[in-house]
Amino acid sequence: MLEMILSPRKAEREPWEMLFIGIFYATLSILLVNWIFAGDAVLSKYSGILVVTFTVMFSIPFMYYAIKNEEEKDIKYEGMFKIIKEHMKALYSFLFLFLGFIIAFSFWYMVLASNMSFKAQIETYCMINRPANFNECVADYGVKGKTTPTAFLTAKEKFFMIFANNIYVLIFTLVFSLIFGAGAIFVLAWNASVIAAAVGIFSKSNLYDLPLGIARFMIHGLPEIAAYFIAALAGGIVSIAVIKHDIRSDKFWNILQDSLNLLILAVIVLFIAGLIEVFITPLLF
Repeated sequence: MLEMILSPRKAEREPWEMLFIGIFYATLSILLVNWIFAGDAVLSKYSGILVVTFTVMFSIPFMYYAIKNEEEKDIKYEGMFKIIKEHMKALYSFLFLFLGFIIAFSFWYMVLASNMSFKAQIETYCMINRPANFNECVADYGVKGKTTPTAFLTAKEKFFMIFANNIYVLIFTLVFSLIFGAGAIFVLAWNASVIAAAVGIFSKSNLYDLPLGIARFMIHGLPEIAAYFIAALAGGIVSIAVIKHDIRSDKFWNILQDSLNLLILAVIVLFIAGLIEVFITPLLF
């Protein structure tokens, strides 16, 4: 029933509507996990993963049919720039969906009495930002504590560390989408939940600072996630094309070329996102 809320073709015409779909899916996931699993002694420890899993379950039908629609465009249209322009319509829908995830997850991170629903996300945040004091970091943020300065890195070192990590996520997203056309939504929903935890930590769980916290991470986060979605499109299109077309046909090789162009574009966008995160975001926040 939920997959009938908004079709991919309608989402391309009104991509902003996906913002509310994302908020709805993420909120429903949080509420279901807290309602069903909060009292379970075992599963409650994995609430963070379960929240992402429910969000993925709700989103997969839309992702699958959206990617299927993009694969059909590769056959219908000719010319690299024309095809990429058509793909951008789907990209806008994905970005609004992702932003909806972040808004909802960030809101519930601040509102819920316990952060157990984001335990895995907090641990991921601490592993990235405070690996030397991991246990202390988890204890601090698990009870909504204060922030602690991280080890000093030069801008160049930080850029290469961030870019290398983002390339790893990009490859992971590509592989997921190749194996299962809509599979990349798991990586992207997980990243949305981790960013939401970071927003909550930055905002010190103050709802008044929620817009500022989202702005802090979306300046570089939007192009970064756009790169992941572009890679997801590239892998998903090939995945569906392998099923629908003979791999020796001209149509398949045209699709493969388009996917390669999308992948190159994704790396370029990811590089720009890394530059923004290291050199521009710190100047503003």
